Amino acid sequence: MAREQWGSRVGFILAAVGSALGLGNIWRFPGVAYENGGGAFLVPYLVALCTAGIPLLILEFTIGRRYRGSAPVAFRRIHRNAEFLGWWQVAIAIVIGVYYAVIISWAAWFTWFSIGKQWGEDPEQFLMAEFLQAGDLYDFGTWLPGLGIALALVWVATLAVIGAGVKKGIEATSKVFIPLLIVLFGALVVQSLTLDGAVDGLNAFFTPDWDAIRGPQVWLAAYAQIFFTLSVGFGIMVTYGSYLKRKSDITTSAWTVGMSNSFGEILAGIAVFAVLGFLAFETGVPIEEQTYQGVGLAFIAFPAIINTLPYLAGLFGVLFFLSLVVAGFASLISVVEVPVAAVEDRFGWSRRKSVAIVGGGMAVVSVALFPTVNGLMLLDVTDHFINNYGIAVAAPASIIAVVWILWKWKELRDNANATSVFKVGPIWVACLGVITPLALTVILFLNVRDLVTADAAEEGYHQYQAFGWSVAGGALAFALIMSLLLRRKETPPFTTEEEARDVEEAAR
Repeated sequence: MAREQWGSRVGFILAAVGSALGLGNIWRFPGVAYENGGGAFLVPYLVALCTAGIPLLILEFTIGRRYRGSAPVAFRRIHRNAEFLGWWQVAIAIVIGVYYAVIISWAAWFTWFSIGKQWGEDPEQFLMAEFLQAGDLYDFGTWLPGLGIALALVWVATLAVIGAGVKKGIEATSKVFIPLLIVLFGALVVQSLTLDGAVDGLNAFFTPDWDAIRGPQVWLAAYAQIFFTLSVGFGIMVTYGSYLKRKSDITTSAWTVGMSNSFGEILAGIAVFAVLGFLAFETGVPIEEQTYQGVGLAFIAFPAIINTLPYLAGLFGVLFFLSLVVAGFASLISVVEVPVAAVEDRFGWSRRKSVAIVGGGMAVVSVALFPTVNGLMLLDVTDHFINNYGIAVAAPASIIAVVWILWKWKELRDNANATSVFKVGPIWVACLGVITPLALTVILFLNVRDLVTADAAEEGYHQYQAFGWSVAGGALAFALIMSLLLRRKETPPFTTEEEARDVEEAAR
């Protein structure tokens, strides 16, 4: 069975960049940078990129290419007992994909709402009470048809792209969507820089607070941001790496993807803080009191800013929310590809069958659960626990297993170096084997400590621990069950398209 491959190196890089350049770049990075030293935060951020992000990209690309399989198959081929690590990553991707799609549907609606500023004078009231009708996590019941239909359309488009395959689906879509995202976001940045007060916003964003970076929390925030944004630790880059041709340059591709992602985040910071500076100029409220993150930044702060724009308000809104749609869609494709490729590889199913059963199942769960009055809280709690206690455990576990327990770093290093212009050596091993696991472990410890020591009376995630831990623990349980059920089932043999052609030529 010949394994499909990327049609070109450019197509692979655009697909990987599309996965990394998701919603988190636009609404998370600016706030994290501002809270942790402004311009000075770029120092620990770039250190984290070079010592953790890019080494991890190189590792995951190499695992995928060397063992020619999605996460469960690749880890199984590394060692029989390591397969559960791959299924753990698959489970995390399934959870993320199920809720990630709904944010894209919100952004699509707000692209439409931008025309005529249909959210009115109170965007927060519109979002929470009218659009989402937001209730508590356990307020089961009302299903919202408008949201449900939009979400269903997002899933139809996503599954259509994945069903078309690697070249005709994922790669072809990336070649259109990533340049489109660059154009849209470039126009947004240019327009934001023309606003009154934009310079004040940029000063707030870039002015370095050198004292801040002396504290360990800032460095941990930098590493957390890198892990969050590069799509490492839950199977995407292993899966994408498995479609690489055998002579692909691994290290150059990893550096290109990592630096492109960081450039996109910095552009997002420029755009966000330019418009926050404008809002401060218009209202007289200092910038530090105007900062938002996540849903609040995208669907409350930006509509409020658009309401005050003196000209082209509708165009500004369309550019911003359409950028969210494009960025989110490119990322969602990569997330859903992980479980689809896993069952396709592990069970020998066809691409269409895998998409229909796995992707279709994810779509049904997503459309059933999230366009509801408790959808926002369900999304928020799920996202918090799967990121902070799912990926943050699965990522170091896989690194320690591959580098230290199974001692595969030499084999993977040689495989990457064999076809790469820039070679990796002891520094790469030190970054993978010491710096990255240590940083992830400390981040995980601090997250657990903050959750456990929180006042039970406080609002936040403390009161939803039962549900949150069931999500994070359920992902691990799924991985263990799948690995046990498939323990005696060998992986199907695969050849690359190049190897298949070589066999055909030799036969002639």
